[in-house]
Amino acid sequence: MKKSLIPIIIVVLILAFVGGSYNSLVTTEEDVENSWAQVENVLKRRADLIPNLLETVKGFAAQEKEVLTQITEARSKISDASTPEEYAEADAELQRGVSSLNVVVENYPELRSNENFLELQAELSSTENKISTERMRYNDSVSAYNKKIKRFPTNIYAGIFGFDERQYFEIDEADSEVPDVEF
Repeated sequence: MKKSLIPIIIVVLILAFVGGSYNSLVTTEEDVENSWAQVENVLKRRADLIPNLLETVKGFAAQEKEVLTQITEARSKISDASTPEEYAEADAELQRGVSSLNVVVENYPELRSNENFLELQAELSSTENKISTERMRYNDSVSAYNKKIKRFPTNIYAGIFGFDERQYFEIDEADSEVPDVEF
């Protein structure tokens, strides 16, 4: 009787180990999903702030249509993006547009003192900080997840259960420098 219990105990222990590892993978994958949702959230917040900033600038710089069009198109691309790579590309384009907008602002001293503009610029700055923080958290979650699915013996059942490596949210080298904003 005792000899027949040993294989059952071994099977139960193996199932408990695999089940615990599977649950750990699911939890880590959900952490990545949650972190990505936060990145999307702050990118959307910035995309929502941009039209208000643009409208304020339009009142002062109607002839700077090209810059405003560039930002509007880049904002649209963020709304259409669905992968970290597409978001990174759209984000880089939007960042270049915002940098160009700052040049426009320098040419209009009365805009720089406008209360609405100052409030919107402060909101945008705050949002940029949040984006940076959420990108970092997302990449930290991806790192933990990718490490987990690559380690032995978890890599065996990660492959069996379809847990694939995730991509980091990376930006272009040209966009890694903070633009100069002068008021």
